[in-house]
Amino acid sequence: MLDLFLRIPGKHQFLVGGRHLDRLQPRVNLSLFSALQLGYTPEVKCSFLDLNNIEQAAETIAHFQPTIVVCAATRQRLGGTQSLPPSLATQLAHAPMGPRLPLHLSLVYKLMQAVKLSGVKPLVLNAIYPDVIHPVLQKVGLAPTTGIGDLANNIPAIRLALASSLNEPFEQVDVRLVMARAVSYRLSRASIDGLPFHATFLANGEDITLHIDTRSVFEALPITFQRTGGDTGLLMTAASAMAMFKGIVQDSHELMHAPGPRGLPGGYPVLVHNHGIEIALPHQISMHRALQINHAGLRLDGIERIEEDGTVIFTDEATTLYQDILGYECKRLPLTEVEERAQELQERYTMLAHLTH
Repeated sequence: MLDLFLRIPGKHQFLVGGRHLDRLQPRVNLSLFSALQLGYTPEVKCSFLDLNNIEQAAETIAHFQPTIVVCAATRQRLGGTQSLPPSLATQLAHAPMGPRLPLHLSLVYKLMQAVKLSGVKPLVLNAIYPDVIHPVLQKVGLAPTTGIGDLANNIPAIRLALASSLNEPFEQVDVRLVMARAVSYRLSRASIDGLPFHATFLANGEDITLHIDTRSVFEALPITFQRTGGDTGLLMTAASAMAMFKGIVQDSHELMHAPGPRGLPGGYPVLVHNHGIEIALPHQISMHRALQINHAGLRLDGIERIEEDGTVIFTDEATTLYQDILGYECKRLPLTEVEERAQELQERYTMLAHLTH
């Protein structure tokens, strides 16, 4: 993401935080030098930042006074199952993501506590499981401004598929999508027949949804418009993050898509400006219906419901599946147990990885 952020026109200041400055500084230098080579002149500094130390993180935030904070911190990066036996790794790849929530929620929760403690009121963009983490943290007044990626990553391919089916230029077609992560993840890989979502298709600004075969448009994504996944595929998330970041910095008032905007579950069309984002649903769908769709999408990811204090209740199916795969059982996750559960999951992964060596 930093590679792209540093290429926004204008004089912008960036602070990149992390625990391992010996590795961080050279990587940041690469991003900076590449931007300078292309004619951009951002100011970039590195700072030690440990989200496990909320007070220290708050001091760093208070000192820098950011207008935007971007979070990509997680206890389990993409590919974190590669050290497991292949059969287990495959099972986890096809399992709902919900029960792994502690690994992703832990550091985002600490960041938002640090932001609150700092007294600074930046916009916070979070790339880590936002369509579940944000509604959880919304319950305790700590939701980031919006998420990035997820359903937004599929928009260019959907527009290309739509343009191809209509024989229209890419610029003349658009889509408005309501969709949770579990569905958007599948969309670029397989059929989503029968799964919860809403799509409004536009051509030259006119609603043409009734004249479009949604299935044929979507089924082109894993075939004609298939894209590379894994670490390389993170370029798409970085591009979605860049679009959101640029829209805020330049006060673009552009319509984009985002997961977890304003603490809501799932993903929505949003209007982006320098004060943050606004939900921008097409007139064909109400907010009530959009929430129904996204709550149903969260259940596909193993999230039964989020209680008023932020406690997450997982579905019976997801709970049983993770008990069978990892020997990990968690039906109910209060915020007070997130750190403990994250450590337990990490220990399970480590133990199973060692069994293969």
